[in-house]
Amino acid sequence: MEKNPTMLFVVAAALTNEVGEILLQMRPEGRQMAGLWEFPGGKVEQGESPESALARELKEELGIDVAASDLIPLTFASAQNGDRGMILLLYRCTQWIGQPAALDSPELKWLHPCDMDALPMPPADVPLVNFLKKFS
Repeated sequence: MEKNPTMLFVVAAALTNEVGEILLQMRPEGRQMAGLWEFPGGKVEQGESPESALARELKEELGIDVAASDLIPLTFASAQNGDRGMILLLYRCTQWIGQPAALDSPELKWLHPCDMDALPMPPADVPLVNFLKKFS
């Protein structure tokens, strides 16, 4: 994926456990939107596919190993991020190796999508939650 100076591509995971809960993490202090809850993930770097970027981010943020082939595209959202537009791609993942740990976040929570409205989230994540609520 070529870098577009006006568009930022971000990937996120709806890590789903056996009872249908999805993992959210709190954004750490010192970062934009600190204290808000989000789906784990991050930026797609130049030369990466979205799936390989998400597998890398999940290893860095949660310490889990995810095969790119186990990431199922779900939906996307768009938002303005400063002077650039952002496209946020959401993938579902139900298989991984390891136990998710808060390596890059002060806290993790497993929640059903219908319970996510109680948490403050970045604006780009809200339509993703609304999408997930339709299927939970």
